[in-house]
Amino acid sequence: MPKSLTEKSKFISYVLRHKPEAVGLQLDREGWVDIETLLSKALNPVITRAELEQIVAEDEKGRYTIQGEMIRANQGHSTDQVKLTFKKAIPPVTLYHGADSAVLAEILKKGLKPMARHHVHLSHDFATAEQVGGRRRKGFTVLEIDAKQMLADGYEFFISDNGVWLVDHVPAKYLKESA
Repeated sequence: MPKSLTEKSKFISYVLRHKPEAVGLQLDREGWVDIETLLSKALNPVITRAELEQIVAEDEKGRYTIQGEMIRANQGHSTDQVKLTFKKAIPPVTLYHGADSAVLAEILKKGLKPMARHHVHLSHDFATAEQVGGRRRKGFTVLEIDAKQMLADGYEFFISDNGVWLVDHVPAKYLKESA
């Protein structure tokens, strides 16, 4: 994505996932908002419809969905305005999570928690978790999650529109560091 669109993409993520009220937006319970309303609120930076469509199309993580004249972020919300419903799904045997090395000992004791988000985000493969974890400035570790055993023990898994696996939390007994 061109650098000129990066700031605009960050703005969209901020208002659709975390602070819609910062620009006077009201999202519905599933996170949808009218595109023209979003664009009218985007004053700093100003975003055109063509730029928005380019941001959505080129976003490597598929963070957004456009349906008709509506847009939403697919997951990662911290705002209480949104309570997305996701498809329940049977996960692969193993899922992965890129974890900050600075808090690894705590995670291995207490498990993975959603923190400010609504769910813990998990990846279907090591490479994706490595990419996500690689955003950490001070280092990261990829954790393996025994999703097969979690499922057998009654935990529910969900999948977002862009393929991110979601779970309420991951107790420590289902975690191990990848070799």
